[in-house]
Amino acid sequence: MPLDTSVRPSDEELLRVENVEKRYGEVAALHDISLSVYRGEVLALVGGSGSGKSTLGRIMTRLADATTGSVWFEGREVTHLRGHALRAYRKEVGVVFQNPYSSLNPRMTVGDALAEPLDVWRIVPRAEISHEVARLLESVGLPASYAFRLPHALSGGERQRVAIARALSTRPKFLVADEAVSSLDVSAAAEIINLVITRRAELGFTVLFVTHDLSVANVLANRVAIMHRGEIVELDTPAKIFSAPEHEYTQLLLKSHLSLPGGELGKAATLRGGSGVADVMPVGNRTFSS
Repeated sequence: MPLDTSVRPSDEELLRVENVEKRYGEVAALHDISLSVYRGEVLALVGGSGSGKSTLGRIMTRLADATTGSVWFEGREVTHLRGHALRAYRKEVGVVFQNPYSSLNPRMTVGDALAEPLDVWRIVPRAEISHEVARLLESVGLPASYAFRLPHALSGGERQRVAIARALSTRPKFLVADEAVSSLDVSAAAEIINLVITRRAELGFTVLFVTHDLSVANVLANRVAIMHRGEIVELDTPAKIFSAPEHEYTQLLLKSHLSLPGGELGKAATLRGGSGVADVMPVGNRTFSS
């Protein structure tokens, strides 16, 4: 697959968190984290269970509040937004959650689930919603007829495709995928990874991919942030993370194969879609190895 040079990471900051801490009573989930996410990039946030990676993603999207610190989006602070201003911010931020079986209302058809944000945000005129629902389904590789199905009639991979379509229905600038493939089998997960790569190349949104799987980060990301015990302990390109990890926890992740043996998920994604993100978002001379 030839390189698509139309969508590249930039030096323009889209979102940043400054000195963010999150405490649950006496327990600190995040310790003084500062991090910038740049427009057009795919940033992988990698860590084990309890590392704080999902908490940080939720704070970025304002699904959770930081105990201290601030969140900035396109140069304006969004830390304390409430009411309509908060809802307007969330229109700019799409979220795909881990569990495709609980992220969709079991009583709503797929079409209704996709139509709801289109109607609420007036993305298209009401007369065009059905057409837009069909377009969204087709954009994630599902036939328009799926609009009439209930979630229980879909496989896990199909549900996650619907979740991605819904997250992108408001045409967000920032997509957070929180362990979006961890509950899927290798084949379905690889398809979802390639779908995110393809849609990002087409639409140009920025991605925060939260995962415990380094092989996913290797295929998907421009930069990788390693989290451990509520802190970012290493931040670099996948090539440097994999070839010369500096922090002992990163070294442990690589040695222990915390993800799948041999990086099977990363290999599967690469085989199904070319060479991963390098095909749509060149980053120098980086190469991937599973």
